[in-house]
Amino acid sequence: GLRLAGGRSRCEGRVELEKQGIWGTVCDDGWDIPDADVVCRQLRCGHAVSIHNNSAFGRGHGPILRDELGCDGHERHLWECPAAPEHDCSHKEDAGVVCSEHQEWRLSGGRDRCAGRVEVFFRDTWSTVCDSSWYHLESAVLCQSLGCGKVVQQLSFGHTLPGKMLYQCGSLQPSLAFCHWIFNKSAPCHQS
Repeated sequence: GLRLAGGRSRCEGRVELEKQGIWGTVCDDGWDIPDADVVCRQLRCGHAVSIHNNSAFGRGHGPILRDELGCDGHERHLWECPAAPEHDCSHKEDAGVVCSEHQEWRLSGGRDRCAGRVEVFFRDTWSTVCDSSWYHLESAVLCQSLGCGKVVQQLSFGHTLPGKMLYQCGSLQPSLAFCHWIFNKSAPCHQS
């Protein structure tokens, strides 16, 4: 097993591996983009956008299972990459990654961070969100995930950023990344 923990979506966080039913971490010694690319691809999260050292996503628990990883970036699994037989690390050196399929959100142009136009950071750029399927449930998921409480009012703004994201949530999810989403398909997207 492989997962990312401590991030805002399943495509960002501390790298955790499973060995014989026990989850452990990867040491950041020698941790680089080719290593992180293998993680992102294995998780179907695209490619690595940035790497993080010194337990940027919090300290993990359990054994440190990999140190001095030397992936060339094309391996199918992290276990296939060469690594040091022993490690000299602690959990303050846990490796992390942000993959290209990670999403984060902000509200811009409003009175404070809890008001404004919905913008999503996805595939390395900020884009806008379509209102054609943006109902109370989608707003509620966003407001809750931003720590902004309940939805008071919904407004429409024009699209001025490069991409357009569409969300459809079937239930109150922890974040919009867990809802059904479509990126840059023009058909269901109006100009707001």
